[in-house]
Amino acid sequence: MPDTPTTDPLLKVLTALRDQVVGVRGTVVATADGLAVTADADGTHLESLAALSAATLSLGRRTAQEAGGRGVREVTTRWAMGYVVVLAIGDRALLTVLGDAGLDLATLQRVIPATIEQLASLFTADTLG
Repeated sequence: MPDTPTTDPLLKVLTALRDQVVGVRGTVVATADGLAVTADADGTHLESLAALSAATLSLGRRTAQEAGGRGVREVTTRWAMGYVVVLAIGDRALLTVLGDAGLDLATLQRVIPATIEQLASLFTADTLG
């Protein structure tokens, strides 16, 4: 995770999220089809995490559909040492939040709508190439 200020507006939003929520150890933004856009994370294979996150969100949506649900916007995976939370940013992108075992889920749930809104506003045709 960078210690120097950045001019990348997407990265600024990711850094702010990490600073606001205890236990966030990294974040990744990817396109809905799994291409990495930017990240504030160390020790991860960015391209693999982006692709797996897109697949995770897709599977969550499909599972909910089979159960009669619609509009899945988030999939959370918890294991002994932490969390991976994958959130839709509209229909074109997703945010993956990597959390340690102490991730403050209540605070994450409180601040994530504004974070998603900020990220969505930054996703223009120029941003995604």
